Amino acid sequence: MTTQSGTTEVTREPGRSEARGNGFDEIYILWISEGMSCDGDTVSMTAAGQPGIEDLVAGLIPGLPRVNLVNKVLSPSLGGEDFLAPYRAAARGELSPFILVIEGSVPNQNIIEGDGYWTSFGNDPDTGEPQTLNWWIDQLAPKAWAVVAAGTCATYGGIHAMAGNPTGCMGLADYLGWDFRSQGALPVVNVPGCPIQPENFMETLIWVLYHAAGAAPPPPLDHMLRPQWLFGKTVHEGCDRAAYYEQADFAKDYNSPKCLVKSGCWGPVVNCNVPKRGWMAGIGGCPNVGGICIGCTMPSFPDAFMPFMDEPTGGALSSALLKPYGAVIRRLRGLTSVAVNREPKWRHNGPELTTGYDPHWRA
Repeated sequence: MTTQSGTTEVTREPGRSEARGNGFDEIYILWISEGMSCDGDTVSMTAAGQPGIEDLVAGLIPGLPRVNLVNKVLSPSLGGEDFLAPYRAAARGELSPFILVIEGSVPNQNIIEGDGYWTSFGNDPDTGEPQTLNWWIDQLAPKAWAVVAAGTCATYGGIHAMAGNPTGCMGLADYLGWDFRSQGALPVVNVPGCPIQPENFMETLIWVLYHAAGAAPPPPLDHMLRPQWLFGKTVHEGCDRAAYYEQADFAKDYNSPKCLVKSGCWGPVVNCNVPKRGWMAGIGGCPNVGGICIGCTMPSFPDAFMPFMDEPTGGALSSALLKPYGAVIRRLRGLTSVAVNREPKWRHNGPELTTGYDPHWRA
């Protein structure tokens, strides 16, 4: 399967690419961002640098299959049916293998009475009627070698799935079923984030591609189908401000460099590696730059973390329990700090050597 510059026209008989050992030497990535979303995950993904999406599609990463990326933001196509050609080929079973990436939450079409739809992707060639996101997922997910959910909206529903929403939105695993398995025997691979941290997504995608090439095992996922190595620790465990928490030294306003827990930060219970990884080129990460963690990578976001600026549930109790311990530790460390902030007495410009050195000493 090949593409021509500036178009997504299929130029040879579609089908399964040549296999390299137990893997593939060519694969498509069909990215649909027509879920309920802002396209922020696609925009964030373009900021990745280790590796960048350019490195992937240019074939600069050793050992990976050749990758044909189809994404509306990055496509050279003029759009319309030209852009949709690979998706339609995949829906007919004529394009294989491919990875399906969904961006945005999945609305519930079943709650609509009468005509109408929540979100669509192209029109039916025969009737001219909009084809819903749900239709495309139904057609493509069972045929996909792997299915990846990009961002919190696609993984767990996100903002659009909060209490009171009229769309019945949900995450991709809620829609397909948590026991769903792709053609590559993988569950939905969830990469949450609002938006995704660029390197988190690219690192996960690279792992899936190495698995497709037969060069790596399946990516290890936790019970919420997140990559374990990325979401196995909390924000607090990687936060620059965590030591202030231990000392019960809390910020009273957002200009303070101290722990932000009493200002609304949920870092101690949120699974996310952004404080360690940074946001772009290792720089940033919400608490690192003075922003509270609002739990945007979590399945219960946003409902469980609102109102965002209020002290988290249990924050008053945990900080009260820490207060006497933290006060003692802070004072003891203060005494030690005074001691280690002095130079030894033998560092002087006097006429005597007072370091304790004995030139005549023998073992």
